[in-house]
Amino acid sequence: MAPPRGARPGWSRRAQYGLFFSFLALVAGALIGLALLGLSIFAPRAYSGVRGVALDVTAPVSNSLRAVTSTVGGLFSGAENYWDAARQNGGLKAEQAALRRQIIQARAILNENTQLKAALQLRERTPVAVASGRIVGSSFESQRRFAVISAGRTDGVQVGMPVRAADGLVGRIIEAGGMASRVLLVSDRANVVPARLLRTGQAVISTGRGNGTIDVRPLEVGRNPFRRGDIVVTSGTGGLYPPGVPIARVVKLDDDGAIAVPMADPADASFAQVERPYEEAALDTATETNAAMSEAR
Repeated sequence: MAPPRGARPGWSRRAQYGLFFSFLALVAGALIGLALLGLSIFAPRAYSGVRGVALDVTAPVSNSLRAVTSTVGGLFSGAENYWDAARQNGGLKAEQAALRRQIIQARAILNENTQLKAALQLRERTPVAVASGRIVGSSFESQRRFAVISAGRTDGVQVGMPVRAADGLVGRIIEAGGMASRVLLVSDRANVVPARLLRTGQAVISTGRGNGTIDVRPLEVGRNPFRRGDIVVTSGTGGLYPPGVPIARVVKLDDDGAIAVPMADPADASFAQVERPYEEAALDTATETNAAMSEAR
């Protein structure tokens, strides 16, 4: 059967009802608006009462909506503050770590400057030398560590006298010729020097290792007092070497001591000076020690 002419196939009864009620709502809204307009013009007091009732009705809804808005906004702002605080915390930790490194470096530099200043002041109080001469040779590959200085008995040099350069202690005279002398270096195994740690003043013993380095050990066993970069100086004990002459600088730690390198390297020092012993009686002891060493060789 053919559809009737003029029908609208896309329209349903439900759509027609919806359109009709929408039209009624539009008309009702227009009438209410006109009524309120007329009431506001001809009866302002009554219109104020109507507005108060409308305000009372809509206030709880507005408060609820504001609470929801505030809650949602607080969640977003709280999350933003949290991430910002985490970012700031990370930045502060990095800054604290950098400051800690700078403090450690500053303390290390301060300690080094203090030690170097102390060593410099000790060098400035150098006593009058017996003789000075050029270091004309030194042993490098031999297990015995010697150097030769161009000063001998004609210059007043005697066996046992300490020898030092501008940077520190070189050793002591073990053989004296007329114009040249042999020096037993502080790095020789047979050279034992009473010393102390410049940083703390603790007494230690310096002994050559025969390979160009020095072994330093504390007198008290139980705790390693050394740090890398520490300066070891003579203590004056025994009376041969004057106190406070730089001997070596610590470069490596071991279980109960440390390994150090001499402050005065004969390979780098051009001149050295021979001094009288700190105590004259120590010269006889050094002479007897050298004589025993010669018999042993």
